[in-house]
Amino acid sequence: MSPNSRIAGSFRDPGGFLYRRDGTLYRQVNNRYKEDYDTLVNSGLLETLVKKRYLVAHVEESSDLAMDPENAYRVLRPTLVPYISYPYEWCFSQLKDAALLTLRIQKIAIKRGMSLKDASAYNVQFMDGKPIFIDTLSFETYTETPWVAYKQFCQHFLAPLALKAHTDRRLGQLLRTDVDGIPLDLTSKLLPPKTYLNFSVLAHIHLHAKAQTKFANSAAGSGKPGSVRPKKMSKTQMLAMIDQLEGAVSNLSWRLEKTEWGDYYEDTNYRDEAMSRKRALVEDFLTRVGPVTVAMDMGANNGEFSRIAARHADIVIAQDIDEVAVEKNYLKVKSSGETLLPLVQNLVNPSPAIGWANAERMSLAERGSVDVLLALALIHHLALSNNVPLRDIAEFFSGLGRHLIIEFVPKADSQVERLLATREDVFPEYDSKGFEKYFSEFFDIVASEHIGSTERTLYLLKSRQEFQVP
Repeated sequence: MSPNSRIAGSFRDPGGFLYRRDGTLYRQVNNRYKEDYDTLVNSGLLETLVKKRYLVAHVEESSDLAMDPENAYRVLRPTLVPYISYPYEWCFSQLKDAALLTLRIQKIAIKRGMSLKDASAYNVQFMDGKPIFIDTLSFETYTETPWVAYKQFCQHFLAPLALKAHTDRRLGQLLRTDVDGIPLDLTSKLLPPKTYLNFSVLAHIHLHAKAQTKFANSAAGSGKPGSVRPKKMSKTQMLAMIDQLEGAVSNLSWRLEKTEWGDYYEDTNYRDEAMSRKRALVEDFLTRVGPVTVAMDMGANNGEFSRIAARHADIVIAQDIDEVAVEKNYLKVKSSGETLLPLVQNLVNPSPAIGWANAERMSLAERGSVDVLLALALIHHLALSNNVPLRDIAEFFSGLGRHLIIEFVPKADSQVERLLATREDVFPEYDSKGFEKYFSEFFDIVASEHIGSTERTLYLLKSRQEFQVP
């Protein structure tokens, strides 16, 4: 990404946009947003939300730094979020907490004479284990009309939460295919019949979906843009609706089912001595890397080794394919305030670039230039379970981080024997020589240590790629 460019995911709001100048992130407030911005500041709403850590803080800078001076009213330098994540990467409780934050902000805004014009899940990120709103320009002066962002809130938050809670947790991944949220008519079809007996789901999803269809048909038949006028809604009615939505979200729950990786550390082939040795080696390798801003644990499970990395890094992205493991990890982070960001990520099918021009939301690779990667007890699942060649794994990893701490698990390991027990071994180069051969194309081997009383080896590698800040 150029050090002087607009942020691709910040083009939809005519009130302003994000951009980089000389590598620093700024937000331009356009002249057309002047009155709303002044109200945001003068009403005390901005100060209140920042103090509560509901909204990212910013500093007003010189207008000389504007990217589009002709239309600029203010230039803001927002507090940086350490790592950008997306709602389809969040576990159930992360999405739920982000939804509740959005509603809390809306209630405070209404009482200060403003309202959220955007209720997008993409306006929320996570810092220090808690959700925080990042779009300063999402507020507009309140008028006694229905909440303009109501449909968006339902599609971005209520729909995926209801699908996870009542149908199947995997349906949250529909957010990857619908950047504007999961359509309510589709949600209504996918929810079980019993949800018609749930007043909140009935009102805000099933009946809302039908009302959308009816409204769209009446608007199409009117023949004139803007001819269908919204009804009035008093402040009391608006607050009552937000309370109702808050109750609907709060009452949704997700029972943690038994999964393959949800209790991984209760079923490993590591003895206590070997596990202690592995912890010590990971700690030693992290010390050799030196000061770390962002680390990424690519198979974090419940975050045991992520927490070791957290002693050396400002933030650790703790990714895992299993949402149950991520949920457990997040709940622990939430209660402790640890500098971990648990995320759901399938490395065989990682988050893609989506949205307009495939640029609104970044792929994993576009966000992944971190200081150190951890790939522990992972490579055999990629290479043997999913047939990804060692060279391809090495090339992919080399573009994600400057250093890599990786555990090589050979065929003699009991876990690998279990993987190969029901299939033909078509991986002749899957051994330590093949590993070092292909990884040496993209990395320098800094150190390697055998993990005592196991067949495994831990490597510290340094990528040969040059990295740019995303």
